[in-house]
Parts: sequence; structure tokens; C-alpha cells
Amino acid sequence: MAQLPLYHSGGGKFQYPASKKGFSFRDRHLLLVILAVFAVICIGSLYYAPEVMEQVSFDMTYRKFIGWDEEDGVLINPDNAVMDDQVSPSKSSLDDNGGDVETGNDNQNKVVEFEDVQNDDVRRNAAHPVEEDPPVNDEPVVDNDGSKESVVEQPDSKDYVNVENSDSDPTVTQRREKVKEMMLHAWNNYVKFAWGQNELRPISRGGHSAGIFGQSAVGATIVDAADTLFIMGLHEEYKRARDWIADSFSFDAAATDVSVFEINIRFVGGLLSLYALTKDQVFKAKAVHVADKLLPAFNTPTGVPNAIINLRTGSSHNWGWASGGCSILAEFGTLHLEFQYLTHITGNLIYMQKVKRIRDVLKQVDKPDGLYGNYLNPRTGTWGMRHVSLGALGDSFYEYLLKSWVGTSEKDTEAKEMYFETVKAIERTMIKKSASGLVYVGNYRSGRVEPKMEHLACFSGGMFALSSLHIPDQEEKEHSLKIGADLTNTCHESYIRTATHIGPESFSFSSVSNDAMALTGGNRVYIMRPETVESYFVLWRATHDKKYREWAWDAVQAIDKHCRVDNGFSGLRDVYSDNPAKDDVQQSFFLAETLKYLYLIFCDDSVISLDQWVFNTEAHPLPILTDVPHADKR
Repeated sequence: MAQLPLYHSGGGKFQYPASKKGFSFRDRHLLLVILAVFAVICIGSLYYAPEVMEQVSFDMTYRKFIGWDEEDGVLINPDNAVMDDQVSPSKSSLDDNGGDVETGNDNQNKVVEFEDVQNDDVRRNAAHPVEEDPPVNDEPVVDNDGSKESVVEQPDSKDYVNVENSDSDPTVTQRREKVKEMMLHAWNNYVKFAWGQNELRPISRGGHSAGIFGQSAVGATIVDAADTLFIMGLHEEYKRARDWIADSFSFDAAATDVSVFEINIRFVGGLLSLYALTKDQVFKAKAVHVADKLLPAFNTPTGVPNAIINLRTGSSHNWGWASGGCSILAEFGTLHLEFQYLTHITGNLIYMQKVKRIRDVLKQVDKPDGLYGNYLNPRTGTWGMRHVSLGALGDSFYEYLLKSWVGTSEKDTEAKEMYFETVKAIERTMIKKSASGLVYVGNYRSGRVEPKMEHLACFSGGMFALSSLHIPDQEEKEHSLKIGADLTNTCHESYIRTATHIGPESFSFSSVSNDAMALTGGNRVYIMRPETVESYFVLWRATHDKKYREWAWDAVQAIDKHCRVDNGFSGLRDVYSDNPAKDDVQQSFFLAETLKYLYLIFCDDSVISLDQWVFNTEAHPLPILTDVPHADKR
């Protein structure tokens, strides 16, 4: 075995041979081979290292975004996570050229000009300047102690939306009642062990709160689940929720940081849905109360809101893990439905103006390959890390483009154009077919698509199916419906290829034998997500193909078997295990979304008809508007 000559260090950083004699021919040959290999590795690292680091960064981002604790298998408080470079928007850490923004194109440091947008915004807001507190709404507000409850009378039952079923099929009725029983099991145990807390720990029999809610107990499950109780006809349970919201719900005492996105979709969306369903004025007043708490987050140079706001001080910042101090597309892009409806029912233009300004920014910003990045700097209006996803960090932005068009009786043509333009780009670049023929939508990163799909992205099957209901051209209609059906079929495959018949957090397409399966432990979890059954629901309403009801019933049985515990329902640590360990968290969205969609699949089409309602991304139905509010409407 040949040996290399001995080396010793000199005064610099290089090394040289100990012997004063030259290398032998064999030694020189071996050294040249080693140097050549080293050079190849170095050159390769220059090409691949950015992608590897970006992947690591995204994986960390994704875990923190969903709040997943790898060790404990529960949602963690982001306040306890490592948060880098948290800054107030008023204390910019940018250099003169915006140099801290990571971007993926040659114009990374170019600041988009927003002067026209800002000037136009000022003109529109002449009566109600953005910088000032919005005008007080003239609707009566219930005091926290309930002393003014009589001011806000409950509406007559004739004002309620009809949620009665006339389906006479005994099998369908039995399945619908089973889902209702599951809702009661989840709700009653929350009432018993965690009333007023944000969520339930069904095994520990106590309250749970993810960091998105901050440090305050604000009854997230009550607000999130109340419209499901109403739709299911659980009148006593609904009344209990309604009375707590009227008497006890308030953010005035919450001196904590919360997620603008989560508070909007769960609380503002939930309260607006309750108002739309019942016309109970207390829900409108409470929705305004919450939305107004979020408004200071929009006070950035571009109007794109920061992700986190302190409910007491109004100070805001972005997630420390987000690329270059950026805001997240799925967060600031998922406000339009709620804020538009707020303006519609209150007459206060400020809500519509806020989301219109966001859209103006998104229309102006350059979109490489026709795609929207997941990160946008709210100070400069430039993209951060070049990453596109229909899963975490991107998903509901695309959903809200479509639903903003649908939700305005197809009058919001700007949203329509933005939606169909980006969907064409998504079809070109991100929708792929695996070796076994499964259609999936992967994450797009620097010109490449990862052969992996997230459970969060399984909503997209329903999105394509919903858009097909509003496309007049028959060929395009069928094309959109087929994409929706194909994506939903893939998500269904991810469910039935597990031991539990419940889908994992994400699944890969690395080989025919492992298609639509999770390859690593962290992706094998189930945290009670709704996206797959959401697509079953929309595909059922769009096609009335009975397989979607069968797939939904299989999911009902699987969830009841594996997630049900004595005191509620829990997420799972490994869906591929015959007897999976539980994570001891009953998510509020399990009651708001998962059980609602499963129930509605077995209801008449007239119950929350897709001709009359759009669902926000937390499955809170909002009415389709015929009189559309405009930001500059007088």
C-alpha cells in the first residue's frame, strides 16, 4: 500500500513536504488524483451548496411555520424557538440598497417604486387616513362583563340560514350522524377540560395553546368551532358558544404577540361566518373588535403587513426564521375575503383599502416564470428566497385569488386574471406525474421541482375543481376538473397506503414502490389536517361521483379508530404504525374544518351551497356578494 510523504506546517496556511527531495513519480500521480477529486468537490459545492442550504433553511422554516416539535410531536410556541433578526418595521436593518434581502434574480436589491400606490391610497383614505385609528363602528358593542348584552338582541330564528337536510338515504344519514357524534365528542370534552382555553389536550385533560395565539387564553376552539355547531344543528352547544363570545371574548386584556394570519382566518373569519349565518349583531361587533387590533401590522412602507403583532402595543415584526425579514405569501395573501366582507357589512372602507393595497403591490412586483415567491419584503417590495409552493407558506394565497373572484359573483376580474395567469405557470412548472402515473404538485426551487407533495397542498384538488364550476369554456372546464380530480386521487393514495388509512404530513415520489409515501419520520405525522377531505367535499359537489363520499367515509372511520381517545381526538406521530402514538393535541381546526367538511359531504347540496357561499381557508363560509365593495367607493 503506497504511503503519502509526511507533511509539516509552515508559517502560512499551506503545508509542504517534510522531505527536501522532490516527490516520486507515483507520489506525484497520487497527489494529482487527490487534488483533482478535491477540485471537483469544490466546484460541485459551488453549484449545489446554495440549494442544500436553501433546503435546510426551508425545512426549518416549514417546521416552525407549522409549529412542529420533532421531539415531543406537538405544536410548539414560536416564542420559544430560535428567532433570528426580529426587528420592528420602524427600525429597518436594511442598508441603503436593501442588502439584507435574499432574492433569486439579478434585480434582488432593486426597491420597487410604490409612490403611485401610496399617493392613490392617501387620496382614497382622505376621509379615514390609514395612520389614524379607524372610525368607531356604530354597531352596539357588548361589554366584556355582559352588562350590555340586552343592547344586542339575538335575531329571530327566521333570520338564520337554513341548514336542514332532506336526504332520505339511510346510509348517508347514518354517516352524517356519525360525524356529528364525533363533533360532540370533541366539543364536549373541550368544554369539560379546557373551556376558555385555546385548544384541548385530550390525554392530559387540560388546555393547550400554540404560539400563534400568544400567551393568552382566548377561546380559539370556541370561536373556530361555533359555525360548525350551528351548521350541524347542535343548538344547545351553539348557544353556549354564542353566549361565551358575547360575554367573555375580548382581546383587550391580551398583552401578547399573535399571528396576524391565524387570528384573521380563525377569529375574524369565524365571527364573520357566524354573523352571515345568523345575522346576530354581536358577531359583527366582535369581528370588528378583532380586525381593528390587526390594523397596525399594515403600517409598513409597502402596506404588506408584518406577520406578528402585539395586541396591546400594536408593534409588529416578521418571523425571525423568514428569509431576509420577509412577510409570508400565504399570510399576507390570505386576508382579502374577510376584510372585503368587513367593509361590505360595516361600510368602513379601511378594511378593503388595506387588502387592495397588498394586491397593488403584488401586481407591480416582477414574477419570474410567472410565479409568486413565498417571501416578500414589506419594506422594499422585493422577493426573498426564491421558493414557490402550493403547500406551506404559499397555499391559501392562490385559494384566495380564486375565491375573491367567485365570492364577488365573478365581478372581481382583477383576481380572476391573477389567478388564471399564475395557475398556467403552476401547470407548466410545478405539476408533475410520477413514474407510477400519480399527478402531484411539488415545491419549485431555483428552476427545479421537488418530487414531493405536502398534505397542505392537497387543498389544490378542490381549488381546481371549484374553478371548473366558473369556467365557461367546456374544454377548459374539463381540463381544470381533471387536474383537480388527479391531484385529489394522489392525496387519497397517500391515505390508503398507510396502515391507518390517514395521510402523512408530506409524501414523496422517489420510486414506483414508494410513490405517495413519507420517507422520513418527521413527515409521517398527522396533525388532524383537513385539506384532503376538503378536496373530497368540493369534488363531490362538482361531480356527484360517489367515490368521493366513499373516500370520505373511509377517512371518518380511520380518524375515529386511530385519533379518538376517551376525552377527545388527538393527532398521530406515525400514520404507518398499526398502533400509532398520540401527540395529545386536539387542534381547533379539526372542529372548524376537518369535521365540517366531512359532515357537509353527507349533506344536501343546498346546505352551504357553493352557489351562495365561499369558504375561507379555515372553512368558515362567507356569502357570495352581489354588491361588491370598492376601496375608493364613496
